[in-house]
Amino acid sequence: QVQLGESGGGLVQAGGSLRLSCAVSGDTFSRYNMAWFRQAPGKEREFVAVSNWNGGSTSYADSVKGRFGISRDNAKNMVYLEMNNLKAEDTAAYYCAADRTFGTSQYVRDYDYWGQGTQVTVSS
Repeated sequence: QVQLGESGGGLVQAGGSLRLSCAVSGDTFSRYNMAWFRQAPGKEREFVAVSNWNGGSTSYADSVKGRFGISRDNAKNMVYLEMNNLKAEDTAAYYCAADRTFGTSQYVRDYDYWGQGTQVTVSS
């Protein structure tokens, strides 16, 4: 059973930066495409960023392109989300997710494993 655990969330002022981390255990990490999603109160969970198994292919939601960066360290079983120039609308719970089947999917339904989430709050 694959287990994911996020960390690094917190309260930050608009324009600031945060780095989220996700630790993965329970299977061979390099088999998995890894993604970040977020969910704000009263809204559906939405795609943020995804990396293929070796970081060679990534994609981002238009709303974060140029501000966020996804990376992974297969030796440490970790995936990261570097968030810069944060805006109030980035406030949400952020989740990492793992998938072996659907490539760099942007769809919630394609991910089998999820972390518990970490809260990011951006004050304006």
